[in-house]
Formats: sequence, structure tokens, C-alpha cells
Amino acid sequence: MSTERQVKRSQFLLESAVHQASAKLSLAHLWVAFIALLLGAIAGLLQTLVRNGVIEVPFGIGYYQLLTAHGVLLALIFTTFFIFGFVIAGLGKTTGSLTLAVRRLGWSGFWTMTAGTALGVVMILQNEATVLYTFYAPLQASPWYYIALTLIVVGSWFSGAAVCLQYAHWKKVHKGKLSPLFSFMAVVTMLMWFVATLGVAATVLFQFIPWSFGWVESINILLSRTLFWYFGHPLVYFWLLPAYMCWYVIIPKIIGGKVFSDALARIAFILLFLFAIPVGFHHQLLESGISPFWKYLQVVLTFMVVIPSLMTAFSMFATFELTGREKGAKGMFGWLKKLPWGDARFFAPMMGMIVFIPAGAGGLINASFQLNQVIHNTMWVVGHFHLTVGTSVALTFFGAAYWLVPYLTGRKRTKILNRLGIIQTILWTIGMFFMSSAMHVSGLLGAPRRTDLTTYGDHPVALSWIPYKTAMAIGGSLLFFAILIFIFIMIRSAFFSPRGNEEFPIAEPNPASGSTPKFLDNWNLWIAISIILIVLAYIVPVIEMIQYAPPGSPGFKLW
Repeated sequence: MSTERQVKRSQFLLESAVHQASAKLSLAHLWVAFIALLLGAIAGLLQTLVRNGVIEVPFGIGYYQLLTAHGVLLALIFTTFFIFGFVIAGLGKTTGSLTLAVRRLGWSGFWTMTAGTALGVVMILQNEATVLYTFYAPLQASPWYYIALTLIVVGSWFSGAAVCLQYAHWKKVHKGKLSPLFSFMAVVTMLMWFVATLGVAATVLFQFIPWSFGWVESINILLSRTLFWYFGHPLVYFWLLPAYMCWYVIIPKIIGGKVFSDALARIAFILLFLFAIPVGFHHQLLESGISPFWKYLQVVLTFMVVIPSLMTAFSMFATFELTGREKGAKGMFGWLKKLPWGDARFFAPMMGMIVFIPAGAGGLINASFQLNQVIHNTMWVVGHFHLTVGTSVALTFFGAAYWLVPYLTGRKRTKILNRLGIIQTILWTIGMFFMSSAMHVSGLLGAPRRTDLTTYGDHPVALSWIPYKTAMAIGGSLLFFAILIFIFIMIRSAFFSPRGNEEFPIAEPNPASGSTPKFLDNWNLWIAISIILIVLAYIVPVIEMIQYAPPGSPGFKLW
């Protein structure tokens, strides 16, 4: 008996050590994400105040330098590091302890991405990479900035491979069994990332780095932008899919319910994987050199993405209603009262879901041939992605962080931190309402994006934008204060809250929804279909861009 106790104790200690090692890997990603969030928020606050004429650019820092830092730190670094931290923690929960090989590969990815991030930030601070988030040619940054981007992408491949390796390990141990829903979604997200980043890797390695080092005199601008948007639009879904993971798998558990349909959730993710990649041309509808046919084809594929988004909306609100009625809700909307509005873990993602309704509608406008003529390259577009990424995704990530950090650090989520989370969510929502609404309206009035403060010689049209610029400054200030509250919550949750055990909420599928077909786990099938769609959408126009390329452009540095 004593021997059995020793064996159990040894096993417990081993599992505890492995959990702590995995938690350290997740936390490392999360802390880099939070640092990037704070730095990006500072750049964003200064940028919006400068653009709206409230302050002068401090310390000799240029407006476009701030704009570059804001976009890179928030849209690329914060999101990527948070996603890997969240996914790695979820895999440890749903597939068992991470293997040693997975942890080593994960750390390799983390340090490679961190090195790339540090190098990129240094280049931006030295004003050697003021090329904005999209780094459009012929603006030319230091070659070390493009090397930094390469390190970030390669590091993410290591981390993504670690996710897939852990999944493969689970499948090997559990032969013939359907994979856990969370891990399935994680693999879909990583596959999308692998395929999408091939575009940005190709343009950076074979175009930007040789060009910036002076090894070649010019760059094919149209090809570089096409390869960027091959990556740029699925990047949006790389941000959104982890938010969907929270909505499908985490939120039902928090509200005391079950996943509405395991099969529906998997089908939605598969459709997003298939149709989110071959659609980059809808960002280039006004770009010359691309045939209208290929633009039309990718617009059609873009609208196919609406289907899994509507499936997600149906699934979530069905979950809310079924759960509410199980708790005794009456009437058509009585279930709304049964939702835990006072729980920040639910409230923040729920506000993200609600905001995603107008955000998704705006996306339909952006992708439409005729309507895009009105809003292309205006502040409308900036307002749109502040609703999608800056609200729906960000609030969902905030809501996940409220329980994820305590879970990983072995501490309890206190009532005061929960109340601060509610306040932070409300402040963020109000701030984004002011900012994004002003961006949308001023965009309809013709206000351009990517421009410093100017009244265009006091032109009446430009002067009509001023009230909306003021609203943007107010909204940006509220958002900055909300981020300060969030950072305080994270520090308090990680280091000063009482010791305890916080759960990683994973909901079970609803038995009434039926069994999930095993063919949905057939990765060879979905990867093959994805390749076919990408080849159909891109191979001919890319060949034409290379074969009939106009004279390339030398690099320009306008700062």
C-alpha cells in the first residue's frame, strides 16, 4: 500500500511539474503580448492625438513612425503571441500534458518570435522602418526590419508545428477517436496560418530583402502587394478563429451550458479554412493590373465566408437560449436575463459578439465592387477593422485573459478584479463606439486613411471632418485608460491574488445534437480542397503579374 502511495505521489509530482512547465511556456507568450499591447496603446494614443491636432509629435517622433508602431505591435505582435499562449494552454487542458518535444519546439518558436519582435521594434524606434503595418513598396525600410519580420514568421511556424505535434501525439494514443473540439479548432487555426504566411514569407524573402540590401535595383510592386494580401486577409481569420474558439467552447461552460453542436462547430471552422485564404483580391479592387474576372472570383469566395459566420451566430444564440430555458427562462427573450452579465469572463466576449454584427456588415461593404469605390482607402476601413480586431477579437481575448492568467499562475479570480473587468469592458466599448463611429462617418465624408494632420488648405470638406477627429481623440483616450485597467488586472491576477485553483472552462457537446462524423477529422481532404481553391484563385493572375510585369520601382524613403 505504501508503494502504491509512493507511485501515485510520484505520478502527481511529475504531472504537476509538466503542467508548470507548460504554464511557463503559455505565460511567456502572454506577457510578451501584454507588453506589446501597452506599447502599441501608447503609440496609438499619441498617434490619434497628433492626427487630430491635440498635441505636437513628442521627442521628434514622426506621425507615421507612431502609426507603424501602433499597427505592428497590436495587429501582429499582441495577437500572435496571445493566440499561441492561449492555444498552448488549451491543448494542455484538452489533450493532456504537453510532451517534452512539444515544449522544446514551443520555446524555440517563442524565442525566435521574440528576437524578431525586438529587432523590429528597434528598427521602428530608430525610424528605419516607417513603412506602416502593410509595408507597401516602393516605401523601403532597413533590410533588418524585413529580417525581423522573417524571424517572427519562422518562429510562429515552430510554435504552430508544436501545436500540430501535440495533436498528432493525442491521435496516436487515441486511435480511431474523434479529437477534442478545442484541439481540432487549434489545428485548423495553425493550418490557416501556415498556408497564409507562405505569401508574406515569399515576398519578404525573395523580394523585399534582396531589394532593401541593394542586390536588385527594383521590385515588382503589384506582385508584392498581391502576396501581402494573400496573407493579409486570412490573417484576420487567424485573429478571429481563437475568438470563435472562446465563443464555441469556453463561453457555454461559463454560462452553465453545453456546446450547441460539435459537428456544426467543426464544419464552420473547415469552411473558414477553405474560403478565408483565396480572397485577397477584394483588398485590391482598385488595383490596376489585375483582371476584373479574378477580382470577381475572389469577391464571390469572400462572400462564402459569410456562411460559417452566420452558422457561428446561430450556434451561439441557440446555446444562450437553450441554457436560459433550462434555467427556467420564460417568454421570447427571457433567456437574456439568465445570462451571467456580471461575470467579466462572459461579459467581455459577449460584447465582442454583439459588436461583430455591425463589423461583419461593414466587411460586406468593403468586399463589394461598387460600394468599395466609396470607402476605399478612407477612414471607414480603419473604423471597420477597429470593430473586428480592435473590439470583437480584443474583447474576447481580454475576457479569456481574466481566467487564463489566474489558471496558469495558480491564483484565484477575485470579486474586485471581476468588477474591474466589467468596468474595463464598458470603458472599451464606449471608447470604441466614439472612435469607430467617427471613423466610419468621416470616411463616408471622404477623410483619407494613413494621413497626418492636414486641413488641405482649410478646404470646407476637410474642415467638416474636425468634429469627428475630436470624437476619435476622445474614444482613443478612453481606450488607453481601458488598457491601463487591463494591465493592472493582469499584474494583480498573476502576482497578488490569493493562491487557488481557477478552472480552464471547456464545455461538453450537447448530446441532443447527435454524433459528429469522423470524416471531419480528415485533414488530407480539407488541405487538398484548400490547395485547389488557392490554385484556381491565384495561379493565373500571379503568372501574369510576373510575365507581364511593368518596370519595377526603386526604393523610396520619405521620412
